[in-house]
Amino acid sequence: MKKILNYIWRGWMLILGTVLTIVMGIPVLLFSIRKNHYKYSYKFIRFWSIGMFYGMGFRYDLKKLTDKKIDKNTQYVFIANHTSIMDIMLPCILMPDHPLCYVGKKELVKIPIFGTIYKRICVMVDRSSAKSRADVYRRCAERMEEGQSIVIFPEGGVPDDESIMLDDFKDGAFILASKYRVPIVVFTFVGLKEMFPFNYSKGFPGKVQVYFNDILGSDETAKELKLTSHAAIKKVLEKSL
Repeated sequence: MKKILNYIWRGWMLILGTVLTIVMGIPVLLFSIRKNHYKYSYKFIRFWSIGMFYGMGFRYDLKKLTDKKIDKNTQYVFIANHTSIMDIMLPCILMPDHPLCYVGKKELVKIPIFGTIYKRICVMVDRSSAKSRADVYRRCAERMEEGQSIVIFPEGGVPDDESIMLDDFKDGAFILASKYRVPIVVFTFVGLKEMFPFNYSKGFPGKVQVYFNDILGSDETAKELKLTSHAAIKKVLEKSL
């Protein structure tokens, strides 16, 4: 019975996602035509994220592990651990004053309707292509010049092995931050691995714990940024076990 309810719940996500994507997608596409109008487009992207997250029965509790403040006039590279499709919504919900550009895999373009919007507002990367991976830095730099901040999940995806608490980080986010002197904001998301896993027969609505770990300076090397952020996220995850 529990599995049946989970499949119904997942089915509701498809209905909700389709409706929100169509309703919010039209203004997103219109406002994203001109680069200087992206901030208006982002408002509707946030509405979509809020509708998806809360519409699926999720809430969040923000816990600050640092006294540092996120400046609404500063651009950042935002990173977090990645365990669920719902992770994608949280940065948009958390950051109303920072129009966000996500770096994501090219395969998502194939999703009907969503894919059309996705390729307009995100920096896509083909992980099988060295040229595509290298070009990400240039395209992210262009987006930052337009006033956007960047969101990257440095694990590069969700591991198939569910026993992996935190996968190794790829270098991209940290090279980008170091190269262009952009601070990194580190978040940890706790709970979504169990609440909304990629196993469609499992999951439940509830409150997600969001930890604001730190803001790492742009004067550090890419290697230092990578090691420090991985350790910070892992520490929170280990304490939550």
